[in-house]
Amino acid sequence: MTSTGLDPAADSRIPTPSKPPKRQGVSRIRQGIAERIAPYAYVAPFFLIFAVFGLFPLLFTFYVALFDWNPIGDHTYVGFDNFTRLWEDGRFWNAAGNTLSIWLLSTVPQLVLALILAHALNHARLRFAAFFRMTMLVPYITSVAATTIVFAQMFDRDYGLLNWLLGLVGIGPINFVQSVPGSHLMIAVMVTWRWFGYTTLLYLASLQAVPRETYEAAAVDGAGGVKQFWHVTLPSLRPVIIFTVVTSTIYGLQIFTEPLLVSRAAPLTCGPARECQTLTLFLYEQGFGVFEFGYAAAIGVALFVMIVILALVNFLASTRIRSER
Repeated sequence: MTSTGLDPAADSRIPTPSKPPKRQGVSRIRQGIAERIAPYAYVAPFFLIFAVFGLFPLLFTFYVALFDWNPIGDHTYVGFDNFTRLWEDGRFWNAAGNTLSIWLLSTVPQLVLALILAHALNHARLRFAAFFRMTMLVPYITSVAATTIVFAQMFDRDYGLLNWLLGLVGIGPINFVQSVPGSHLMIAVMVTWRWFGYTTLLYLASLQAVPRETYEAAAVDGAGGVKQFWHVTLPSLRPVIIFTVVTSTIYGLQIFTEPLLVSRAAPLTCGPARECQTLTLFLYEQGFGVFEFGYAAAIGVALFVMIVILALVNFLASTRIRSER
């Protein structure tokens, strides 16, 4: 009996037509293209945000540095005159010296203190270790303004705790704000107090990955605490130390809030004689104090070049350390 469309059993035996090979090939091509594009689509938002908020402001700063840029007036092209003026400006070199001085006074003690604390917190017999590790985040989460106010009171000339302690040993009151060494020391202490806990946790996280058997083997070989620190702890922290040195250097060159809040009488100059004015504070003064945007952009370019140079130095140092392994 032939199938006339009335017999369901006969109709079920009729094979259904498959998709044309051409459509299957097109779908495979589309799927392959989608798989290739997907990774780039996932990372595209980061590059778009970086291009808008990072790359464009950077390039625009280079552009503005070539002009006598009045925010509400004319934009006159002056070429490299702003950089020539910058090279001859004593205020710029004073700010650069202050920045490097504060960076050295804050970065070196911060990293050394963080190394010692991380080594102590990693000790297997430390009681209440979780509590002490948690307290390391307190300085980091504290407001910069609140930190500055507290330390400004501690270093105050008339009623500060530090001057009161110095008076007990016969040393007269010191006006930290209006002296170059004193203001640099005060700001360096603020920066060290704020960042040493964060750096300690970075070192501690790296030390947690070191097997405990390594320290036990060193102890069996007769290595004491000091030798374990030099021959086990430091080699394990080399990559993290390089990272923290770079980040601390970048932050130290861009320090702004602490010197701005230290001198309440002259915040833009950080004192009557620019005792603690940093490069970012000098940039802010020229850009938003006297509205010389072109000159301020030139200061930003100079700061960018300094950061790039230090980054290259770190790259060479890290390459040398890796080759020595």
